[in-house]
Amino acid sequence: MSVKLIPYLVMNGNAKEAIDFYQEALKAEVLYSQSFGEMPENPEFPLPEEAKNRISHATIKVGETELMLSDTFPGQPHQSGNQVTICISTKDANQSKAMFDALSNGGTVTMPLQETFFSPAYGGVIDKFGVTFQVYTEGEH
Repeated sequence: MSVKLIPYLVMNGNAKEAIDFYQEALKAEVLYSQSFGEMPENPEFPLPEEAKNRISHATIKVGETELMLSDTFPGQPHQSGNQVTICISTKDANQSKAMFDALSNGGTVTMPLQETFFSPAYGGVIDKFGVTFQVYTEGEH
């Protein structure tokens, strides 16, 4: 079983600034960074101008540890103090589903586990203890 728990910081429009800061302060290496404006366009949901430069997803590496970051989408609620989530990353969609279902028991699904343009199975859930998890399946979809 290959599973990683990755801290995920959700920022309020300043993820790029945080990435630059961690590069300097922690000698972080940027493994991936994409803004909302760089994502594939969805004609059903036109992207507001103020969202285009916000980070939709980034991964940095500090030593042997990865840290993921993103910005909230304009208008989404953000409260300092609860911006850290845990991203569970696995290569097995069945394992992702089992963990997602288990975490959902007594919790709240924030995004159903589903295929996305970046994952064959991705979803979000707040467990019964109030901990926010993202379940991410690596690989082609």
